Amino acid sequence: MAVAFETLGRARLSAERRFFLTASVAMAAVVFVGFARSFFLHPLFPDHPRPPEDFFMLHGAVFAAWFVLLVVQASLVTTGRLAVHRQLGVLGCVLAAAMVVLGMRAGLVAAHRATGFVGVPIPALVFLVVPLAEIVLFSVLFVLAIVNRREPQRHKRFMLIASASLLSAAFARWPVVGAFGPAAFFGLADLFIVALAIWDRRSRGSLHPVTKWAGGAAILSQPLRLALASTPLWMTFAHWAVGFAP
Repeated sequence: MAVAFETLGRARLSAERRFFLTASVAMAAVVFVGFARSFFLHPLFPDHPRPPEDFFMLHGAVFAAWFVLLVVQASLVTTGRLAVHRQLGVLGCVLAAAMVVLGMRAGLVAAHRATGFVGVPIPALVFLVVPLAEIVLFSVLFVLAIVNRREPQRHKRFMLIASASLLSAAFARWPVVGAFGPAAFFGLADLFIVALAIWDRRSRGSLHPVTKWAGGAAILSQPLRLALASTPLWMTFAHWAVGFAP
């Protein structure tokens, strides 16, 4: 009987690892499709609009590296190479720190630009709330993932939700999706959190606390940040913040 339970436990662990690996690969694919024309495959689409500043090449490379590392880390866990996974965690911390700095600067540079955010018809100072809130949310979730690095169930869920919170920009650049506005690209990014919730229900019988509270907070933050964008308080902050853009 003990052997049977141990075998069942290993099967569930293996299935869970495959789930997180599949989610990581899917996220990387979302990023590739979203930024293929403006970044990854731009030579094939020379007329597709892209940010004019060279800085955004570095920004794109660092954020792309994050999703590549996400797949690599999930692959290492799936194949049982946990020691290498932990060693690469240092690189993850460096990338995450760089992403916060570059993400903040990218939002401010775009908002300071006379033409605003590329391909976004919303006034730049209003739309600035989207990328800045996204970076703040990612930062908080990443820190929580690191704090819980010795608790695999918590750690992996914080990482997945943190990464999913960055996907709205990629989905917004998918053909057709951007035309439907924030509801579409936020909603598509939220599907990863929904998938995690479904996985929890099927594998655990209930939602893991991280899925419930961190995932719920990530989803709830989306309408809240849009509501904030139309307030005088936000506009005052946005006018002040873009003063730090070069």
